[in-house]
Amino acid sequence: MSILLREGTLIMKASVYDVAKKARVSVVTVSRVINNVPTVRQTSREKVQRAIEELDYQPNAAARSLARGKTDTIGLIIPTLTDPFIMQVVGEVDRALEREGYFLALTVIDKHGDDSKKRSNFLFQQERVDGILIMTPQFEKDYVASLTSKQIPFVILDNQAYPFVDPSIVVDNFKGGYEVARHLIELGHSEIAYIGGPVEFLSASERGKGFQSALREVGMEVFCMERGEFDISTGYDVMNDWLKKNQVPTAVFADDDHIAFGVIDALRLAGRSVPEDVSVVGFDNHPFGAKLHPLLTTVKQPAVQMGAKGVETLLEIVKGGGRKDGIVIKLEPELIVRESTVFPKKE
Repeated sequence: MSILLREGTLIMKASVYDVAKKARVSVVTVSRVINNVPTVRQTSREKVQRAIEELDYQPNAAARSLARGKTDTIGLIIPTLTDPFIMQVVGEVDRALEREGYFLALTVIDKHGDDSKKRSNFLFQQERVDGILIMTPQFEKDYVASLTSKQIPFVILDNQAYPFVDPSIVVDNFKGGYEVARHLIELGHSEIAYIGGPVEFLSASERGKGFQSALREVGMEVFCMERGEFDISTGYDVMNDWLKKNQVPTAVFADDDHIAFGVIDALRLAGRSVPEDVSVVGFDNHPFGAKLHPLLTTVKQPAVQMGAKGVETLLEIVKGGGRKDGIVIKLEPELIVRESTVFPKKE
């Protein structure tokens, strides 16, 4: 029996040997009961469990992990804590893992941080985690190569490499962009602009491709197009530039809700009305989009489904003892029509 000193008080802490002595079984039998080995006789199991309860014995988590070859921990790598979509995914991953009896080890990778790869590689060491979920375009290929060589199970969330690395859970961003264009076309818009996100994001590229595909189906081309970052300043600066050039579209598709907020702000300061003068559509379903007026028409990404499906897929691989090839699960986005899009004003 070990002794702990807590706030000046001696506390006797039961050991595995105390449990074995009280239950009148071997230490090996106690270990097997703790690790839920099915070959232990029921009578012995009951004696051990009763002794554990009476002694208030707490098995050492690290020792149990070593004995079972498992950590009951899943790693998740993300690029930021400020993106609402990513944080929805993180929340669902945490809830799904808790339901399955696993812990979450979260690592945030700043693309500008010098120690980013070192910090993520900490999770990649043997016996630190049972598997990894990756949700960042930074170092994605390096991570896949490292995890594959170490034989650590992984699943890519919101895969940003093409062709898709399997196993991965992705959103049909092409369809999202396509649905936006169809919505604006059906409203009667013919001068439709596009502000895209960074080119290193496959999601941004696919949204643009889907958007342009729908326009070309009806013989239209993008009225004007620019790319920038997923931030408010991109939308503000691009729309300001179009206003100065008197190159103002009747509708704008922004690759991200933050970009859309910037577009709306620039139009408001210029005395233009949304949606009467210019309709605006975003992407991501940011919580502010349903609170700031005009309420933003946007595309909702299936964040909860992505988190849940990512955990489900990874745990299937973990429990199955090996990687499954050819797993690429594509989730459907949803167009949410609100106040920021209407029929164009007739001159």
